[in-house]
Amino acid sequence: MPFTVTRSSSPALVVPSDPTPAGEIRLTTTDKAWLFVSFTSLQVFARPIHQPAETIRRALSHALVHYYPIAGRVAGDGDDAKLVCNGKGVAFVSAAASCSLRDAGLLDVPLEKGISLIDLTPTYGGRCAVSDPLMMMQVTEFACGGYVVGVAWNHGAMDGVGLAQFLTAVGEVTRGLPSPSVVSVRYDESLPDIPQPLFAALRRPLGGLKPVNFAFCDVTIPQTFIDAVKGEFDVAGGRSCTVFEVVTAAIWRCRIRAINAEPGTPAPLVFAANVRRHLGAKEGYYGNCFTSQLVTAASGVVANGTVSDVVKLISDAKERIPESLTSAGTEMATLDVGALCGYNALFVSTWGGIGMDAVDFGGGPAVRLVPKRERTVVPSCFPCLPGQGTERNGAHAVAFCVMQEHVEEFRAQLASLC
Repeated sequence: MPFTVTRSSSPALVVPSDPTPAGEIRLTTTDKAWLFVSFTSLQVFARPIHQPAETIRRALSHALVHYYPIAGRVAGDGDDAKLVCNGKGVAFVSAAASCSLRDAGLLDVPLEKGISLIDLTPTYGGRCAVSDPLMMMQVTEFACGGYVVGVAWNHGAMDGVGLAQFLTAVGEVTRGLPSPSVVSVRYDESLPDIPQPLFAALRRPLGGLKPVNFAFCDVTIPQTFIDAVKGEFDVAGGRSCTVFEVVTAAIWRCRIRAINAEPGTPAPLVFAANVRRHLGAKEGYYGNCFTSQLVTAASGVVANGTVSDVVKLISDAKERIPESLTSAGTEMATLDVGALCGYNALFVSTWGGIGMDAVDFGGGPAVRLVPKRERTVVPSCFPCLPGQGTERNGAHAVAFCVMQEHVEEFRAQLASLC
């Protein structure tokens, strides 16, 4: 049903509750690659806590003492960009919704396309500016006692793993812990720079693209299907595959079929890979520490192969990650920038296994998570989302990867997986 959201006031700055060190933090190549790119995260919490907005606001202030760089600002641009720790704070706003979570449809499976989520999450309105807070948060209380936490952040400040670590810390303070359980690390001098040749090649072309109104698709890949493909892959290849690989392969194949791509045209896939383990990053490091891995294939290969065949393409690319951390990789020599900026491409970022399921402000983990790049210019997908309490039997994904005219066929292809 339609619902209204009333913000209590304009966003106010929440600063660290105690004095914090001043200074500057050097940004890595990966930080700089994503500087000023804004992402949003919306978490739905069904179990009530006492005064959610005020409780979380106070905890946010205390958590910023330990994560004080997030309360800072960016200075400079390009190679000269850095984080200035000046304690200016994070933007925060409280709001109230006119109905319950269930009446709003936020507990529905799938989440209906007609539900407007924009009023539940603060936005930068495009690229972040130097003067903008590195993070903005909105807590919206619903009539049932449930609440939604919407966050927008400058990706140059931290990646998804870092966001999850910070929100977990806020939750721990909310639940009464004297300090976060993980000691935060924003600068790791032992961490080698991560080559970003793909993003370097795409930064200018993607920056020139206008936002595209891709359809919102709430997807569940059935557990029976996942188990069947994993079993088939294990037998055929003599090695195991992951849920992420199966879910991504299924969505990739279904969307290429749905858009009826010409068989001989490129259908590139790009997925983000957390490389903290590969590089030996310090525990608690919350800066950007990932690489963008490219999978190249013709549309016909993706559309007409089995899902296990497509899984192998992704699995092989994952095995090349260590090589990509020291060199550009063989794919860069034949990089088709035009294809990567086109409708046949798919950009994937998993939010499974990054720690978002540990975020708990006192009433238990979120029942739903909806991530999104604020300014979407290429087909995107977020597979393996955590969430408890929604009626699913499989892996959950949110996709912004097809135009409205292809939604029906995309859903038909997904339904055929059952």
